[in-house]
Amino acid sequence: MPDAGLVSDTAMVMAAGLGKRMRPLTASQPKPLVRVAGKALIDHALDHLADAGVAKAVVNVHYLADALEAHLKERKAPAITISDERAELLETGGGMIKAKDALPDPFFCLNSDNIWLDGPRNAFADLSRQWDAEAMDALLLLVEHGHAGNFRGEGDFHMDPRGSLSRRKSGRIAPFIYTGIQLVSHRLLREAPEGKFSTNILWNRAIDEGRLYGVCFTGEWFEVGTPEAIRPTEEALKRG
Repeated sequence: MPDAGLVSDTAMVMAAGLGKRMRPLTASQPKPLVRVAGKALIDHALDHLADAGVAKAVVNVHYLADALEAHLKERKAPAITISDERAELLETGGGMIKAKDALPDPFFCLNSDNIWLDGPRNAFADLSRQWDAEAMDALLLLVEHGHAGNFRGEGDFHMDPRGSLSRRKSGRIAPFIYTGIQLVSHRLLREAPEGKFSTNILWNRAIDEGRLYGVCFTGEWFEVGTPEAIRPTEEALKRG
C-alpha cells in the first residue's frame, strides 16, 4: 500500500537516455551517475522517492547499463526493479509501455536527471493531493520560471484555473515548465504505438480529450542538462 497521502507506492524512473548534452561527462558513464553535490543524479531522485514513502521504483536502463545496474544494487530503498532496454532505446513513451506490467495504476514517473528542493509538501504529495482518476490521464508537476534554476527556455504549457493544460504556442512564452515528474494513469497508455516513441504523443491525445492536467510545484527545481549547470545547482543546494 502507498504511504499515507500518496496515491501510488511505485514510480518509474527514466534512466536509459544517452546523455548527449552532458558530454564529455557521459563519455564513460551514464548520465544518471554524474555526480552533483557529491551524489549521483539518480540518487537525488531515488532519495526523494524514499523520503516521500514511495516504496518501489522501476528503472529503465540502456546506455552503459551494467554500470547503472551495479550502482543501483547498493541501494536499500526504494526497492528497485530493472526494465531492460539494452536491445533498443525506447524513449519515454515506449519505456513506459515496456514497463507497464510492473507499474500499478496510477504510478509516478520521473526523469533521473533533475534535482529539486521540496516546498511545504514533497513533490509526490503535491501530485497526490490534486489527483482525480475520473478526470485525468496524467497530472504533470510544473514550475514557474522564477522557481526553475538553470532554465533558459520559453516554457512548455499554459494552465487554466482548473489545472487543464494546453501547449505553448509557437513564438510565445508559456508560464509553466515541466519538471520531468508526473502521475500517470494506465488510461494514458492505451492503444500506444509500438516500439520507441515520445510521451508527447500520448499527452497530445490527452490534451485533445481534456484529460491532461498540471499542478504548480511548491518547491524549487533545477534543470541539470549540461556540465555547465552543475556548479550553480550545487551552490543553490548549499543555500538550501
